[in-house]
Amino acid sequence: MKNKVVIIGGGMVGAATAVALAKKGAQVIVVEQFPIDPIETFNDAQIDIRVSAINRFSERLLESLGAMPTLKASRTAPYTRLTAFESGKNVLSFDHTEVNTSHLGHIIENKLIQASLWKQFKGLPITVKHFETPARKIEQSESEITLTYDQEVLQADLLIAADGGRSHVRQLAGIGTTGWQYSQHCMGVLIELDAPQQTETWQQFKATGPVALLPMSAPFANLIWYDNGNKLKLLSQLSPEQLKMEIKAHFPTLPGDFKVLNSAVFPLARQHANHYVKGRVVLVGDAAHTINPLAGQGVNLGFKDVVALVDVVSLDDVGECGALKTYERMRRKDNLLMMSTMDACYFGFSNDIEPLRIAREFILKMANNADSIKAQVLKHAMGDA
Repeated sequence: MKNKVVIIGGGMVGAATAVALAKKGAQVIVVEQFPIDPIETFNDAQIDIRVSAINRFSERLLESLGAMPTLKASRTAPYTRLTAFESGKNVLSFDHTEVNTSHLGHIIENKLIQASLWKQFKGLPITVKHFETPARKIEQSESEITLTYDQEVLQADLLIAADGGRSHVRQLAGIGTTGWQYSQHCMGVLIELDAPQQTETWQQFKATGPVALLPMSAPFANLIWYDNGNKLKLLSQLSPEQLKMEIKAHFPTLPGDFKVLNSAVFPLARQHANHYVKGRVVLVGDAAHTINPLAGQGVNLGFKDVVALVDVVSLDDVGECGALKTYERMRRKDNLLMMSTMDACYFGFSNDIEPLRIAREFILKMANNADSIKAQVLKHAMGDA
């Protein structure tokens, strides 16, 4: 049996990979710079401004890993309707009744997703290690891989990089990337909303970039504002009351009065690893691909990586080259398609060119009236296609 796995990064995707492989029978070490206590995380009343729109595919994975019951007992918000529009004249809407399901997904705080997965570590062959500094070097042969830290040397049959878009493991392994920084940035605004629990998430396209509402567990919600980075930086420096006035001027009318609690600005980048596999090193999640968060598909793509990787590896040798290459072929094409689709939407809508504006309105109208197109788009959004 060659089933020793080291995973660098214990975020949502890294933790899900650890639990899934451990349940399969692998011996897993998770190296995490900022280890968490899941009990403390769930008891923390501080609301995380970072949220994810978890689709049905990801829900099924979290359910299989034992994490979903914990999440449902905490702060989660199922959404049953998804709407996209530009002027408000033509609206593209998706409803859970169109696919005969109770909901389309959940909006959940990132820290709670991570904690629900770390809670599953107990009782599984998972060891967590915390090093102050990253690995100094990686050496690998046909049969094993070695990571050298200042404090310790780790040996494994497979090394999984789940350490984010700036992956140190990816760099040490010599895997290059292609991509670019988008001209816009994104600001997330955590608000307390004086309204009943919302079940519709919507997105309005504007020439300066889209704005969106992500309903969290009441009374909270997350507003997403795309715009020029310098403008958003200035907005983030406003007082809560001043920022509230700017939101009222720029967003559609919200379903109630609200109070601004927190905000943060993030740069946007598209990045795709030239390879997902090099020897016994494999990339998952943002270490392999970062995507425009326009439709909230980032973590869902990462969870698809997890399922594909765990499905193909064998405990006879988890680092067997053929299986890892199968994973790469399966996931790289799918991720590239989603990245390109999001870019087409981003560049197609983020402008004020009149012929394109007319075309967009036509496309939204036609798409909303074409049941077969809507059904296919909805299946992709839910992770079922």
